[in-house]
Order: sequence, then structure tokens, then C-alpha cells
Amino acid sequence: MNGASSAGGIRGALSYCVQQVRRYDYHHYLCLLELPANMRKAAFALRAFNVETSRAMDVASDPKIGLMRLLWWQEALDKIYSNKVIEHPVAQALTSVVSEHKVSKSWLKRAVEARINDANRENNDIPQTVEELEQYAEDTTSTILYSTLQAGGIKSTAADHAASHIGKASGLLLLLKSLPYHASRNHQFSYIPAKVAEKHGLLVHLSGQSEIKKDSREALCDAVFEMASVANAHLQKARQLAGSVPAEARPVLLPAVPAQVMLDSLAQVQFDVYDPRLAQGILGAPPLLFQLKLKWYSWRGKY
Repeated sequence: MNGASSAGGIRGALSYCVQQVRRYDYHHYLCLLELPANMRKAAFALRAFNVETSRAMDVASDPKIGLMRLLWWQEALDKIYSNKVIEHPVAQALTSVVSEHKVSKSWLKRAVEARINDANRENNDIPQTVEELEQYAEDTTSTILYSTLQAGGIKSTAADHAASHIGKASGLLLLLKSLPYHASRNHQFSYIPAKVAEKHGLLVHLSGQSEIKKDSREALCDAVFEMASVANAHLQKARQLAGSVPAEARPVLLPAVPAQVMLDSLAQVQFDVYDPRLAQGILGAPPLLFQLKLKWYSWRGKY
């Protein structure tokens, strides 16, 4: 492949990444548009990788096929870091980014392995504690922010700490938002930890197995409120670090804004994840209001 056709292939792969993020992760697509131009290529490739792995189980008709997709990505990362050619646009874009920016393999491997472990969970094998879900959010969401900071050449302990908290908040809130979807597929709320469910009278024991009841809307709202409060605490901690976060890192941390919008939308519907208003606009907010809020934070150099 000559240089011109290679460059054209990379441009095509990157265009595919942008479209995938726009289609399946629109609120983060808007966040990435606020990044400096020299950081967008890496950010879109990393976020498209997240789209591919996060949707692997959802787009498969058979869970085994979804798991095979994730295992393919696990192997693909080894090939990417060996600079081997892979006929997949997201993998091609990632290969280019890894080559240019030396993004750590460990972050991306952690993200895929966490999703593989989650896919291997039995339907009745619900997480026991909120801490388990916080770790899952760290592994799948915070790692994308770490990688984006690294690709941008930003070395800051404060920025990494803020990214950790924002990733945990975002991850937890997205799990809450998707509870009805997962309940419809798994026949129970598989992302409500057993200890939280038991505290709010949602846990029942049948035939030696623990399941979460689906018929108590009020108890579910209480459980969601408790978990949303944990996410809110992470957002607050991230913002307390803002004074120590270098200015060039703050645009990378803009996903704090959609996390706050999700929190506000949940509060508006009294933490009822079945309220149809949550599915309207962008994360339950009018699109114009969401975009103005994001622009405002970006313009002020805040997150």
C-alpha cells in the first residue's frame, strides 16, 4: 500500500469512527467536538472503540456471538500493538493513534476484559455491592478518559484523578439509565447491587437464587436514588479537583456535563427510570439546552 492510499484509508477509518460515535454516543460526540483539533482524531478513535465494545452484547442475537465479538477485540488489541493490519475501520484508526501517541495498552485491555467478565456473568449472578459497579465503570469508562489524556500528551495526576471520578459517575449513571433495557433482556435488574436491592426490599430468594423484584416502582426509585447519589459524589469530587487540573486537560473532562444532565433528568422524574421523559432529547434534556450548557462549560474552561 503506498503512502497516499494508506493516508486515504486512515481518513476513511477515522470518518467511520466519527459517524459511529455520532450515531450511538451522541452526547459524547458533542463533547469531542469541543476538543482542540489536534486531539480529536485520537479521541474519536478511542470513543469509537468504546462504542464497539459496549454494544457488542446488545447487537448480537445470541450472547455467545456477543462474547465472541469481545474476544475478537481482545485479540485485535494484541495485533494493534504489534502494528499488524486489521480489516476493521475502528481497529485501523486505533492502530494509527497508538502508533502516533503511544497510548497505553493496559487501559484498553482493562476495558475489554471488564466487558468480557460482565458478559460471562449468569443472569442471576448480580453484583453484590455498589463498589463492584464503581470498579466496572472505572474499567470501562474512566480508562477511555485516561487514554484520551495520554494521547493528548497531558500528564497530570489531578487530571487523572478527576477522570477517574467522572468515569465512575458517567458509568454508574449510564447503567441506571439502561436498567429498563437490561431488565427486558435479562428479565431482572442485573445492575442493581444485591446489598442495595436488599436494603430497599427489592431482593427475593427463589430456589436458592437471588432475584430482584420488578413490581415495586417506589422501592426501585429509592434504589436508583441511592446509586445516583454515589455518582453525584464522584462528580463533586472531580469538580473539587478543578483548580489543580491543567487548562489543556479540562476539555477532555467535559463528559462531566452529560453526567450532570443525566443526574438532573433523573431528579426531575423522581428517579423513576421508567419515566418516558428520560428517553427524550439528549439524556432527557432539550437538545438546544444540552448544547448550550456544554458550550458554556467549554467556553469557561470548566467541566
